[in-house]
Amino acid sequence: MVRLTRIYTRTGDGGQTRLSDMSQTAKTDLRVAAYGDVDEANSVIGVTLATGGLPADVADILRRIQNELFDLGADLSNPLRPPGETLELRIEEAAVERLEAWCDHFGDPLPSLRSFILPGGTPAAAQLHVARTVVRRAERAAWQAAERYGTEAAAGDRPGGVNPLAITYLNRLSDLLFILTRVVNGTDGDVLWLPGGDRTRPEK
Repeated sequence: MVRLTRIYTRTGDGGQTRLSDMSQTAKTDLRVAAYGDVDEANSVIGVTLATGGLPADVADILRRIQNELFDLGADLSNPLRPPGETLELRIEEAAVERLEAWCDHFGDPLPSLRSFILPGGTPAAAQLHVARTVVRRAERAAWQAAERYGTEAAAGDRPGGVNPLAITYLNRLSDLLFILTRVVNGTDGDVLWLPGGDRTRPEK
């Protein structure tokens, strides 16, 4: 049970914050950047849902993903510990496999693309494009944290690393969000990129 009794605490006014294991770190820490980007992506998905115009099955999936992104943020904010030391909330392989199954379910019926897609279309699809790009940023930030701290459990003086499945989840999620933009827009609603030489020149 999570209980929030007071939102402001004044404990972060010096540029410090605490990770989930209660260790203190700077607010500029790479882990903090990663789970901050995850929070932003979750917010954009919330705007997408509030925008409306989504098929019911897509909306249901996005709501589930919002909950999983909270799990993911908790994972990224908690350095890896040796197995069995504590009960921790982690992204597991099943969550990644679920994203891949959704990618196949929604993506396989779509026609092949003849060009890259420009962000746009319906308001909901455009917001999904924003969510996709934020998730990509979160993935990059998580990889930066992994390069700094590794992907292994804490040992001796070495701090715990980043769960690699959390980063894999972000990669698959960005793929799914791209597919869902096409589902929401409809195949006739794809806004295709026209390379420079192929663009129709405006009449003078």
